[in-house]
Amino acid sequence: METTLEPVLVLLATAVLVVVICRTLRMPPLLGYLIVGVAIGPHALGWIRDTEEVRVLAEIGVVFLMFSIGLEFSLPKLVTMRRIVFGLGLAQVLITLGVVLAVALALGIGWQAGVVLGGAVAMSSTAILAKLLAERYELNSPHGRQIIGILLFQDLAVVPLLIIIPALAARPEDLLANLGIALAKAAAVLAVLLFIGQRTMRAWFHLVARQKSSELFVLNVLLVTLGVAFVTELAGLSLALGAFVAGALISETEYRYQVEEDIKPFRDVLLGLFFVTIGMLLDVRIVVESGWVSALVVALVVVKTLLILGLARLFGADPGVALRTGLALGACGEFGFVLLAHADNAGLLGPGVLQPVLAAMVLSMLIAPFIIDRSEFLVRRWVSADWMSRAMQLHNIAVRSMTADRHVVICGYGRSGQNLARFLEQEHIPVIALDVDPQRIREAAAAGESVVFGDAARREVLVAAGLMRARALAITYSDTPSALKILGHVQHLRPGLPVVVRTLDDSEIDRLKSAGAAEVVAEVMEGSLMLASSTLMLLGTPLNRVLRRIRETRVRRYSLFRGFYRGVTDEDDAEDQSAQPRLHSVMVVPGAAAIGKSLGEIDVASLGVEVTAVRRRNVRTVTPVAGTRVEEGDVVVLLGTAEDLAAAEMKLLQG
Repeated sequence: METTLEPVLVLLATAVLVVVICRTLRMPPLLGYLIVGVAIGPHALGWIRDTEEVRVLAEIGVVFLMFSIGLEFSLPKLVTMRRIVFGLGLAQVLITLGVVLAVALALGIGWQAGVVLGGAVAMSSTAILAKLLAERYELNSPHGRQIIGILLFQDLAVVPLLIIIPALAARPEDLLANLGIALAKAAAVLAVLLFIGQRTMRAWFHLVARQKSSELFVLNVLLVTLGVAFVTELAGLSLALGAFVAGALISETEYRYQVEEDIKPFRDVLLGLFFVTIGMLLDVRIVVESGWVSALVVALVVVKTLLILGLARLFGADPGVALRTGLALGACGEFGFVLLAHADNAGLLGPGVLQPVLAAMVLSMLIAPFIIDRSEFLVRRWVSADWMSRAMQLHNIAVRSMTADRHVVICGYGRSGQNLARFLEQEHIPVIALDVDPQRIREAAAAGESVVFGDAARREVLVAAGLMRARALAITYSDTPSALKILGHVQHLRPGLPVVVRTLDDSEIDRLKSAGAAEVVAEVMEGSLMLASSTLMLLGTPLNRVLRRIRETRVRRYSLFRGFYRGVTDEDDAEDQSAQPRLHSVMVVPGAAAIGKSLGEIDVASLGVEVTAVRRRNVRTVTPVAGTRVEEGDVVVLLGTAEDLAAAEMKLLQG
């Protein structure tokens, strides 16, 4: 007998399994959710039937997705990228929609279905592309900016498409009237929400925040998200549109980032469920019998890639940049499924049309990461001018560094890089800085500063910057994977070159040092040192003693500051917390196994744990030694990862 809990358990079990597998294979989890939906849905194993309750939960997942897009909505950002967003992005969506509509009419499919299919095919995956670009350090590259700009317009284009879809389902004679009513309702609701809701939202969030209750704040976020969505649904519009408006309202307040963090668990879980339900729609048997899905996938990806490539060239992009942009955006995206789901509910698409298109979109998303991974090879093979562009880039770097000798190569020219360059110039030490932000480079170069465009993680760029003649190299941005890549190149080309690396905290110091860094500067550590020195001087401690303490701490490689006690306000990623060193205090209770033994005898170091201090009768020893004996009532302060700390605490207390 099937219980209410059974489908929930099936969904949870498969969701956990698919996330583990996808993270192991370094694939986006949403692709796994789609595959799971196909496998457990009514057309395959049949573990979950396509019930109304499941569809409601999936709809709420879309609500939170649209809410997140609303949070990212930023007028200043749109103004900055207006040419790409409202030029290239608008052209891509309209022309793709027009091409698909023309094909639909040629195949005898109704124009209403053609509009929906065109809108769905025009979308690309923001979730996949943003993640892949970030991993490849290409968000600020020329093609990265074009991709993000087009994705931004696609996200915005979903809003009017969601308004149009219900109207398209009306009778032909009522279509114009229904469309006009829907647009009028949308305009009225949006006007009320945006003009009245703006001030109300900020005042309300001020009131809730003053209560200083995290539970109340999260409940309020859920209330606002679902409440505004409910209002738009009452007005005859979609829940997703209301969620987008709610996110846009909150994005203009100072609570945007806190809301984004609070809403993320709900969004990810429910959005995963949405993709499972999309997979459940796919009938593999019908797809296989139709026989032309593979051709449809190829046609979809190739035509869309060529279309975007051509548009990017019309908007002045180099051939290499245009091809990279087209290859990245050729596949479909999650908002295409949102539109198809709404169209299916409205009865606009029959199974004969929905199934092949759905299958083609799913397959295009599955192959998207592999296309992007090979994009560099494809661009270099097909675009001869790209070799010239790269060669010119390296030539420009080499020209700037040609006269430099015994200079410092600065990787990254943000605030830290710029401040370092100014200090070095005051000491008359030449500098060559590398950065990938074109706007920053233009403005800095116009001011006469020695900065050039180049990805420091590439071997040939480092060589062109004069690595073999450099006096030192500094990595000024906090990105451990990129820093390790640069350190690998330096160790291969110039093993003895001193390299200074910036990192966020102390968790990566040993890893970076073992990779070849001469020194690692941890932001949190240096902030702690400055805070300690300022406090000591305000308390009247002599300056020479303060300086000695700071110097001793640095000499001991931040030993006083390594690790910290974690609390509920720490915002580390949950999946990274267990792997990061932390401090943990263990009270030696009566009968504990460690009483009377020395730290050397207990040997928690064999477990990967360090004893940083022992507090006894309110006296804290800073550097305990192996001969220090543990007494009843002592507090032993340990440093290590969560798993190692648990084993060390058990050894102290139980032996």
